[in-house]
Amino acid sequence: MKRLILTAALAALAACSQPPSPQRQQQAPTTAVAAASTPSAEGLPAGAYQLDKAHASLIFRVDHLSFSHFTGRLARWDATLQIDPAHPENASLVATIDPRSLESDNPPAGFLGMLRGPEWLNAQQFPQIIFRSTRIQRTGPNTARVVGDLSFHGVTRPATFEATFNGGYVGNIYDRNARIGFSAHGSVKRSDFGMTIGLPPPGTNMGVGDNVEFIIEAEFTGPAWTPPPSQAANSSD
Repeated sequence: MKRLILTAALAALAACSQPPSPQRQQQAPTTAVAAASTPSAEGLPAGAYQLDKAHASLIFRVDHLSFSHFTGRLARWDATLQIDPAHPENASLVATIDPRSLESDNPPAGFLGMLRGPEWLNAQQFPQIIFRSTRIQRTGPNTARVVGDLSFHGVTRPATFEATFNGGYVGNIYDRNARIGFSAHGSVKRSDFGMTIGLPPPGTNMGVGDNVEFIIEAEFTGPAWTPPPSQAANSSD
């Protein structure tokens, strides 16, 4: 009986150590290629693309006492992108942000009102932040540097963002417009826009940092999709 159990165990161990079947060996390279592929803009239509606000976020971070990075978000914003995906270097972007929509996690009583108030964002006097691109520089197969003018706090200064194209499609029966997606990040010095309150005295970290980092996730919807005749007939059934 012991010999029978030992034989069965050795057989199971040998089966586990066998090389994968030819079918599995053929499938593995396909998966690896798919994972490493670069998002393609091939076939995407040129035209105006509007921000899909349900699939967009605008986060900012700023140093606090060098102990952490205070993180907040601007909940109300919009953007229009004029682009030919085959020639993204010719694109233009206009984004508008409502500073009154500033939000953060677990704010103390009166905290957000203070940040929106005259000493900080002064959102009542300057209720709109605007970014207008002036130049798009391709930096890789799916990356670009977006250079433009940022108008904030009554001041306009140059600003630069690094953007990554995440992919897109021309449309389908469930989403009848072209769709493209991007991730972007960049930073500005708030003192360049006249916001100097809370800056740490020279040689100390006792305050709120000058550098403000922005992290952006955005999907845009574009020109309407024209289904092939076969799909058009099926969708009308």
